[in-house]
Parts: sequence; structure tokens; C-alpha cells
Amino acid sequence: MTTIAPEPALHRPKRALVAAGEVALAVLLGLAAAWCWNRGVLRLSYPVPDHPPLRATRYLGNWIGTSIALGTAAGALLIDAVRQTVLAVRARASAPAGAPAGVPAGAPAGAPGPEEPAETDV
Repeated sequence: MTTIAPEPALHRPKRALVAAGEVALAVLLGLAAAWCWNRGVLRLSYPVPDHPPLRATRYLGNWIGTSIALGTAAGALLIDAVRQTVLAVRARASAPAGAPAGVPAGAPAGAPGPEEPAETDV
């Protein structure tokens, strides 16, 4: 007797928990990115006699680069969180047996499927 393994289901409500975790991690990464950015920008002021102070801004590339990398990772996590949420909420019924490919489940019998090439007489 052969048992058929069930197909992996896309609709899994546990994905919503994964999405919530990803959003929380993205927020933490965003805060870390802001912290790194602030450490990477130094504002300096040098006193000059009889003139207003000379002001300069110094950018530290290692902190700025880390900030950009953290922000990119946070963005990727947010995109995946949206995907996980959609998969957790949306359920799609499988097509009935014998239905042509591309016809959605619940479509009336005889509904046109995906366009097929026209037959030509040779």
C-alpha cells in the first residue's frame, strides 16, 4: 500500500507569527541603523580668534556603511513580512482534477483556459 504525502500548504496561519517576528526585528535593525548613522557623523567646531568658529563635518565610512547595510536588511525583512502575511491570510483552493491548467478553481465548466496556439492545417 502506497501512501501519498500531502502537498505543502501555503496557507499556514503560523506564518503570521513569523511576519510579526520579522517586523519586530526590522524595527530593531532600523534603530541600530539610526544609531550607527549618528556615530558616523561627527560635527567639529574649532575656535578662531576674531572670527566665528570654523565648523566641519566628518563622516566615518565604517559607521555609515554599517548603517546602510542594517537599513537594507530591515527593508528585506519588511518585504518578507508582507509576503508571509499574505500567505498566512490568503487561502487558495486547488484546481479540480481534470481541469485545464490556468483555470481557477470554481470556474464554470467549459471556461476558457490559458490561450493555446491555434491549430493550423499543413
